[in-house]
Amino acid sequence: MSDLLADALVIGGGVAGGALAAYLARAGRHVVVIERQGGPHDKVCGEFISAAAASQLRDLDVDLRALDACAVTCVRTCTSNVVASAPLPFAAFSLSRRALDEAILQRASAWGAQLRRGRAVQSLQWHDGRWVAVLEDTTTVTARTAFLATGKHDLRGFKRPPGRQNDLIGFKLHWRLAAEQHKAVGSAVELFLFPGGYAGLQAVEHGIANLCLVIRRGHFKRVDTRWDYLLPALRGELLPLHQRLEGGKPCWERPLAIAAIPYGYLRRPTAGRRQTDGRQDAPWHLGDQAAVIPSFAGEGIAIALYSAQLAATCYLDGRSQGEFQSRLADAIDWPLRSATLLSRILVHAPLQALAMALLRRAPSLISGIAQHTRIAQGADRSEVAQFSPGPASL
Repeated sequence: MSDLLADALVIGGGVAGGALAAYLARAGRHVVVIERQGGPHDKVCGEFISAAAASQLRDLDVDLRALDACAVTCVRTCTSNVVASAPLPFAAFSLSRRALDEAILQRASAWGAQLRRGRAVQSLQWHDGRWVAVLEDTTTVTARTAFLATGKHDLRGFKRPPGRQNDLIGFKLHWRLAAEQHKAVGSAVELFLFPGGYAGLQAVEHGIANLCLVIRRGHFKRVDTRWDYLLPALRGELLPLHQRLEGGKPCWERPLAIAAIPYGYLRRPTAGRRQTDGRQDAPWHLGDQAAVIPSFAGEGIAIALYSAQLAATCYLDGRSQGEFQSRLADAIDWPLRSATLLSRILVHAPLQALAMALLRRAPSLISGIAQHTRIAQGADRSEVAQFSPGPASL
């Protein structure tokens, strides 16, 4: 028996789910957000916010500077003996997901979205023209439309197919660096290349730095699949990384980890679904449930926000799930392919050496790569740019 009927059910309270809930609630829709975590929490993420993402956050009244977000102005790429750096071709910020996700959810709540936190969805089924979600406490939520925004974690019964690069394991650990090393990082994103993977380091709020890395499964096995073996090995191979971490302290005892990241995954609309009231009997997939871009590109948060904004536009215009999914895929396809190809190069040792030789001779290539892995390169933003989440325009 249902205990609640909503216009829209959003499963997942991360960037994509929170932003969508904010847009729809501000437009006067009855929105319920189900988030399995009971409060603010960290996630495996590079925590890079591009210029486009920052602009969309301003649309949501999320003040990055008030949250102590750090400005990011350049990229510094490092191997054991080569360093290449170049300015970013756009303004950017970095902020922990703990702070960012919470700020977005607070906006959604302030505009009327109903949040159910600390509860997991056990099943989601289409029944009699409506979606029925059964929660772990056996209560149910029924909604006319369902949106999946569960990030890199799949909902039972809605498993994503593999991506184009599936053999990577991701780790994330916040560090409090020594004062001089924190100053040396400054406003840079530092990318460290090592055989079988790469690591990113950048400052986030409150004097903390985010260390996030991916490594091929086979290379991780060489250190007995143990983090306490992997990090010392990397510090031994990469002097620049060792110097950054020397004198610092990890903020957590163990890193967050995620296996089999489906880099390069892109959801296309499902053919053959029947139409019901202008919408298909398939949930709308947002954020990492729609596309998973390699972390070095720093575009995951921007894709999450873009997918939320486009979903809100399509939904409020009465367009179908299939049309939304198709438009989103078309917008993301080229940057996603480019970033996945480059990610494959970055984890291949001989190609790493070639790439670093090119970057050392022409550091401006770094800026070009940063520009051409933005979703703005492939997206038709004319309609979305005019979208305003305020009730007057909707």
